Amino acid sequence: MTLSAIRKKIDIIDEQLVKLFNERADLVHEVGMVKKVEGTAIYAPEREEQVLRALVDKNSAFGGRLPEKAIRAIYREIMSASLALEKDLTIAYFGPQSTNTHQAARSKFGASVNYLACTTIADVFDTVARGNADYGVVPIENSTEGAINHTLDVFMDSDLRICAQILMKIENHLVAKIARDQIEKIYSHPQVLGQCRNWLRQNLPHVDLIEASSTPRAAQLAATEAHAAAITGAMAAEVHGLTTLNASIQDSPNNATRFLVIGQSASPPTGSDRTSLMFCVQDKPGALFSALEPFNRLKISMSKIESRPSKRKAWEYFFFADVDGHASEPKLVEAINELENHCNFVKILGTYPRTPAV
Repeated sequence: MTLSAIRKKIDIIDEQLVKLFNERADLVHEVGMVKKVEGTAIYAPEREEQVLRALVDKNSAFGGRLPEKAIRAIYREIMSASLALEKDLTIAYFGPQSTNTHQAARSKFGASVNYLACTTIADVFDTVARGNADYGVVPIENSTEGAINHTLDVFMDSDLRICAQILMKIENHLVAKIARDQIEKIYSHPQVLGQCRNWLRQNLPHVDLIEASSTPRAAQLAATEAHAAAITGAMAAEVHGLTTLNASIQDSPNNATRFLVIGQSASPPTGSDRTSLMFCVQDKPGALFSALEPFNRLKISMSKIESRPSKRKAWEYFFFADVDGHASEPKLVEAINELENHCNFVKILGTYPRTPAV
């Protein structure tokens, strides 16, 4: 078949796709009208994940060439456009623009919704709680640096719920407007400089490393100062017109960050869910062991537990835990009921679909 003939077939398929996309958009509009009448939330993370899993399975059954990541990315933008048709959705995130949190939010909600940068994690919670944004995106833990304590602290006083999670591989790139041999100084956030310490020592040992307030700020400085470069993410490099000199220079190939989507309500069950809890055990010997024993007995996997000072009483601690399952499942209901017998306080922060890394 000639190149011209192949392109004609592609054009025909594209025409069919556009027609089908518009038919889908009409149905989405009808869904939005029904949701408004019923007073239900426009964004449904449990439905979203069920659709994506089904599409990935169908693609595998068809022997499709596209990998799972590509299927999810394509339908992410289709769903983003659909959300914009249903409501003028606004997503608050821990900024500034082009941070990893912004990139994570874009990977979840796509390019068709509105984004609002917030100065602090507490501001994200406050913006959503006041109704100035529909959902918020905040970091919760990094695979190499551990928990984001500011996020844990804000959850203590917030009534918002976790309704989804985002797992994103963190890639730090050396970017500049100049050649590598012209670099005299490199800007980046101190945490990122630490994540790239070995690569920098081996490849640019004599370059000055300068801390910046954020990786987007580092990119801005590299774009405006002579002989400067930055270590930042792909989005910040694109925004400031910087060229990637070396990609993925972080020392650990498994550097990933988990983000949470926060909103007014949790998600219904999907069959593959996670529940996040916050609790404070009674002040007596063996209290924590007794509190966690039901999860072991009922064979409920606990993937994370963190402690934070309550800031209300000296030597009092809150514990944050992630467990497998939906909070409505009988086995988990039983475990949480038993947990309450050994605690002064128990709060379900949210229950939401388990999702793969993007």
